[in-house]
Amino acid sequence: MNIPTSNVQSSAESGAKPRERKQRHVAEEIRGKIYVYFCVLLMIVTIFSIVYFIASRGLAPFVSQGVALKDMLLGLKWKPEGEPPLFGALPFLFGSFATSLFAAIIAAPLAFCASIYMTEIMPKFGKTVLQPAIELLAGIPSVVYGFVGLSVIVPFLRDTFPGQGVGVLAGALVLSIMILPTITTIATDSLRSLPNGLKEGSYALGATRWQTISRIILPTTLPSLLTGVVLGIARAFGEALAVQMVIGNAPHIPHSLFESATTLTSIITLEMGNTTSGSLHNNALWSLALILLMMTFLFVFVVRMLERRVKR
Repeated sequence: MNIPTSNVQSSAESGAKPRERKQRHVAEEIRGKIYVYFCVLLMIVTIFSIVYFIASRGLAPFVSQGVALKDMLLGLKWKPEGEPPLFGALPFLFGSFATSLFAAIIAAPLAFCASIYMTEIMPKFGKTVLQPAIELLAGIPSVVYGFVGLSVIVPFLRDTFPGQGVGVLAGALVLSIMILPTITTIATDSLRSLPNGLKEGSYALGATRWQTISRIILPTTLPSLLTGVVLGIARAFGEALAVQMVIGNAPHIPHSLFESATTLTSIITLEMGNTTSGSLHNNALWSLALILLMMTFLFVFVVRMLERRVKR
């Protein structure tokens, strides 16, 4: 029996097309994997390079230049050009923690109330108007926050409270506005991801809206809310320019919220440009940068622990 030549060719072509498509898909998948693995490898190498560079500079004062770690962490005087030179970083650590924690104390209640308003009280208005307005704050440069603090907050504190207006409270107020979008966004996402069955069950048992919010919603989402607070503190801890403009930059531990202080980031930005690379003063500033990096890792660790608690 003779089979037409045209039928044989069409069947061969139809069988070749799926193989070609499969080969293209395999080639695209390989190229995609190579690109993704390259990006991941580049990111890992970049992170380890940054850590190695900062650690190699930051550990030099303790390894080869005779500075004791205890003297830096617990010392109260910063005199790099003195005889002998003193590198007490405790005032900077205190200033960084004080401004960051006070900023979180101010911003967290406002962020929680705003997120509850946007998700539970007026979701439509909050999603269309309030949330975009709050997220707009995240795009404002830090120098603008510092200038507003210097022009508005500092004169108000100077006229209302004792002191010159600059100090820990001024820095905390500026930072609270800066970290408000971070905490609000995370809190809003966590409240919106809450299963509706929990709220509906609470309403079915006769609870009011405020009882549901206070006894069901907030306790259930508390780990996620705390994650937002920790990320806000990490954001405030690493801020330099805005705080530097309003905190006064005095290297001592303040005795009140209205006294001048300084932070790790402020002292690094103020003095790094006036030092010689490889000198003891320069390496001591890199040690402060290493401390700042370790604090960032600590905040990330706390966030991971809170995320594990949420998954449980």
